[in-house]
Amino acid sequence: MRNDPELLDHILSHIDNGTTDLGEEDWYEPVENYSSQARFDAERRLMRRLPIAFCPVAALPELGSYVARNSAGVPIVVVRDLEGNIRAFRNACRHRGMQLAEGSGCTKIFRCTYHGWAYRLDGRLEYVPHEHGFPDLDKDENGLVPVHSVDIQGGLVFVTQDEPVGPGALESLPALLTDDQVLFDSSESEDDINWKLTAEGTLEGYHIKPTHPETFFPYGYDNLNVVEMQGPNARVCYPFRRIEKLRDAPRKNLSLDRMVTLVNRIFPFASVNRLSQHYDVTLAEPESPTKTRYFHYKLTLPLPDGAALTDEILARAKKDVAFLTETGNKEDAKVVTDIQAAIGSGANTHYRFGRFESAIGHLHKNLARYLKKLDELETDVIKIVN
Repeated sequence: MRNDPELLDHILSHIDNGTTDLGEEDWYEPVENYSSQARFDAERRLMRRLPIAFCPVAALPELGSYVARNSAGVPIVVVRDLEGNIRAFRNACRHRGMQLAEGSGCTKIFRCTYHGWAYRLDGRLEYVPHEHGFPDLDKDENGLVPVHSVDIQGGLVFVTQDEPVGPGALESLPALLTDDQVLFDSSESEDDINWKLTAEGTLEGYHIKPTHPETFFPYGYDNLNVVEMQGPNARVCYPFRRIEKLRDAPRKNLSLDRMVTLVNRIFPFASVNRLSQHYDVTLAEPESPTKTRYFHYKLTLPLPDGAALTDEILARAKKDVAFLTETGNKEDAKVVTDIQAAIGSGANTHYRFGRFESAIGHLHKNLARYLKKLDELETDVIKIVN
């Protein structure tokens, strides 16, 4: 991946020559993959067998901090235990399956609100009311059920629920979030769209001028991007026009903060975006072929060494969020909604992603590769069983 001085020179070359990064081939994606139940089911099975970004580490700031939500349709709770370790469990009581946590918060113990069974943050079953009614109960064998593995990389918590089919995003994960960024807002939303449509809209600048003529385009360029692949992940750079001010700047210790937007697609369902005044982390939970729930986290830019979060820094970050929410994000939302509505029109059998849209083709190519691998493994299991 290019460092900031190399990235600056590459961008300036594109500006001077009226060019942009180009991929080597077109990608044709079947339209049925945006509405097919069979394809959705396969993607959900794959999701359970890949490291999936579940939340930023910053969402677990204290001992006892937890985040609970569905991942691939499975209730999962991630918690920072009393030793500071981050763990992930299937969010179900071992008695009658009641979910133990909801949303986010901080606790010293997970207590079932159905019958009162209680679990320590390391998952061990701690307390059973009227325990004499379960004379054969072995507490050590009835703790919370952990997921296959938890990985902490790039400032994100990755959860792998079942035996993985491959390293996924962890194959070549870039540096993303740092310990000195502060989480200042989190939310969730639900849209009647296939998750891939939103992902695609973030991965190319070919649409900037026609879709955002009065919002993003006045500050940026028409169809000028730097695209870099990192294993199945990708990073797309959108420069601001003010980057011209850095033409003669010394390259040593140069920073492109506030000069570019960096969109990191973390394979396959997450994005980590460095914007002008804040970072946006968005995690997709596909709920059906045409419905997706999104979990949004807003973080400050990295703070200077030893600096504390000030009201001024926070105000700038919130203003940046408000601008995006009220302008470009609404324009993008209309586009993907309209595309979803037209999927059943019969006008297209495939969508064509050209050389300007290589990061989208990269996402689909790797998704197809992993789905094929999953299908081969499942076929082998069926053969063994039979």
